[in-house]
Amino acid sequence: MLIPRLPFLLSCSALFQGFHGWCPASQEAEVGQAIRSKIADGTVKREDIFYTSKLWSTFLRPEFVQPALEKSLKNLQLDYVDLYIIHFPAALKPGEELFPKDENGKMIFDTVDLCRTWEALEKCKDAGLAKSIGVSNFNRKQLEKILNKPGLKYKPVCNQVECHPYLNQSKLLDFCKSNDIVLVAYGALGSQRLKDWVNPSYPVLLEDPVLCAIAKKHKQTPALIALRYQMQRGVVVLAKSYNKKRIKENMQVLDFELTPEDMKAIDGLNSNVRYYDLLFISDHPDYPYSEEY
Repeated sequence: MLIPRLPFLLSCSALFQGFHGWCPASQEAEVGQAIRSKIADGTVKREDIFYTSKLWSTFLRPEFVQPALEKSLKNLQLDYVDLYIIHFPAALKPGEELFPKDENGKMIFDTVDLCRTWEALEKCKDAGLAKSIGVSNFNRKQLEKILNKPGLKYKPVCNQVECHPYLNQSKLLDFCKSNDIVLVAYGALGSQRLKDWVNPSYPVLLEDPVLCAIAKKHKQTPALIALRYQMQRGVVVLAKSYNKKRIKENMQVLDFELTPEDMKAIDGLNSNVRYYDLLFISDHPDYPYSEEY
């Protein structure tokens, strides 16, 4: 099997207080410094890097979208990002607080028309600040709202969602494929056991007996089985690790193939276990997980 040269895929998606995908300004500056140093010493060219950034929930009002991206680009010292996505469809109160709360500790919501937010992203693409634009954590109805918007100029190229064998998102995947939207899986290996974000009673994905048995058969790790499963379904998979050995190991996902029987067995693990259910904003009118998919 011929494997094309893979670009460097970078996403400013450090886990901040457990909310997958958001990157503080200080980390953007550090990531930007690393990118520039490796471009300067000839290790990579800018076009070899695919950089993704996200629009945080306190910036969903249309007038805040481009300034938010411009601030990120300034921190990164880049001219553009390759992909800019709406991080979450539920808007929070604009301001300096990333998680704005009232005196009772309840999250303060904002009301935003996501179609207007999307139009602002389209303007960012037209301005050359983002090569592509997409969304994250959107359900089918929220995607349809954008797709059916009068005057739509660019449809989302992707929808990044939690997706793994315990939450295989098969219906959402079919919907996205039918609309030429790439489903991107985060949490593909389950979740870190962060007590403030994940119910500790939830099962550990990589200890699942079915995954372990298939891994043993193929002489691979359960993590590689979970990643390969997504690839064979046509899902773009994100695997996050701080371990150099595991990062190298993840590349071995290209070296083997699961059988139809393997795929069927893993499909059978789906139990709609959502590690990142974000119940603290479940009463938001745009909370996406109230729908089936």
